[in-house]
Amino acid sequence: MSSTTARPSTIPSGRLPVATLVAGCAAVFLAQIGLVWPAAINGVIQVAFRASGAQLSWVSDAFLVPIAMTSLTFGVLGDRYGRKKMLVGGAIAMALGYLVSALAGTVQLLWVGQAICGVGAAALFASSLTMITAATPEPGRRARALAAWTTALSTGALAAPVLSGAVVEITSISWAFAFVGVIALVIAVLCAVLARESSAPEGRALDWPGQISIALALLALLFAVIEGPALGWGSPLVIASFVLAVLLLVAFVRIEQRSPAPMLRLGLFRIPAFSASAAVAVVGMFGFLGGAYVLSIRLGVIAHLSPLAAAVPFVIVQGVTPFIWPVLARLLQRFGPRPMLVTGLVSLAVSHLWLRALPATDTALPPMLPSLVLMGLGFGLVVCALTAAAVNAVPVSHAGMASGTTNMVRDLGQTLGPAIIGTVALSQAGTLLGGSLAVSGLPAAQLGVAQGVLAAGGPLALATAPLGPLSTTVAPLARTALTSGYDAGLLVTAIACLAAAVIAAVLVRGGQTPA
Repeated sequence: MSSTTARPSTIPSGRLPVATLVAGCAAVFLAQIGLVWPAAINGVIQVAFRASGAQLSWVSDAFLVPIAMTSLTFGVLGDRYGRKKMLVGGAIAMALGYLVSALAGTVQLLWVGQAICGVGAAALFASSLTMITAATPEPGRRARALAAWTTALSTGALAAPVLSGAVVEITSISWAFAFVGVIALVIAVLCAVLARESSAPEGRALDWPGQISIALALLALLFAVIEGPALGWGSPLVIASFVLAVLLLVAFVRIEQRSPAPMLRLGLFRIPAFSASAAVAVVGMFGFLGGAYVLSIRLGVIAHLSPLAAAVPFVIVQGVTPFIWPVLARLLQRFGPRPMLVTGLVSLAVSHLWLRALPATDTALPPMLPSLVLMGLGFGLVVCALTAAAVNAVPVSHAGMASGTTNMVRDLGQTLGPAIIGTVALSQAGTLLGGSLAVSGLPAAQLGVAQGVLAAGGPLALATAPLGPLSTTVAPLARTALTSGYDAGLLVTAIACLAAAVIAAVLVRGGQTPA
């Protein structure tokens, strides 16, 4: 039953109602679908909205930033005012966001819709997990409940690229977003009917100054990183954004040091093993999602695969984890997180280098298959071991804080992936393409048109712009430059994963993890 005032959990200790478990699993299924949804249709989004490379990066980051910055806050809101309310409200927010996205006539309005969806997803990720763990203190019951939650999350990741690709091929990009909005409304009703309210308000307080300062710092940093290639790294606006990000980050640290209820316990970072695990989370997840973003651009934009064909590699990547999860749990208990982190990060690095070695025009599945399997295997190993590495590094009394903080920095790494890799790729591609146009031998008038499109929208725009006969000359040049740029991005992600593997091998605490 829904509660109008916060009170301790109404779910009997150790007894999680099946209906509530179903609601929690449905909620995380929806949130994960939203996170993965653009992967197979980035190419269609780019063409439909005539988006530049920077604008396409914002489509992903508009969803990811709210998750990285508000998940901890929604955890507190759920504890104080009721986790069922957060589930229902989060699903409704995602439905509203997808309505805005479906009706969007400009890429800027699409960003707004994606941001609203990200806020809703943050509420669903945080509250669905807390609702389940709070009601199952007994380890065996909790393990089974978490297995169901993880399966729902993996199923969402597996289904999203197939569904998005299929809906776009059958209908249109607008209906692709409307389709998820309908799913969100159904799950909002499901949560309202099935979930039992629970809360635990004692000692929980909101840290609004910390929340606002870190959110603005990340937005300023992302703006500078994503817009730097287009505006110029010496642009006053880009420089001001970098300075503002630093100032806001310093302000956040000062706020958290003085706050009676900080959203981020900075004292944990004085523990070397915990700091190492946090660094691995940021760098490793940056490497993984950066590589996945490159794969999406190669398939949808450079190779021009259909949305459904572009979905198949992502199904393979996401499909590995559910099959190996029972083995991962046993490995974690027997060997601890360190060897799993090292193996997983090295697997990710090898997968990115393998993909980089393949021509972007070679979209046949067999040559890509080893890279895709290694990517899925590496992701599963790293995600399974990250939280355990953080929890092993701190006293038992701080395990909850360590887990929440690790989730936050992991999401931060995922947010930085598309932004930084997109910047690296487009900067190199723009330079190469400018040189190629200069020696292309095009008549002055046509050269001026091509250079104008490049200046206005970047290499992605020139690769897909309807320029008539001129496209037969400039589009191949643009795709060649983009291939080189995104290959450089894959090299960066591989180096990042190897660096994280070294940190894990040297600094992450070893030892077995309790069941």
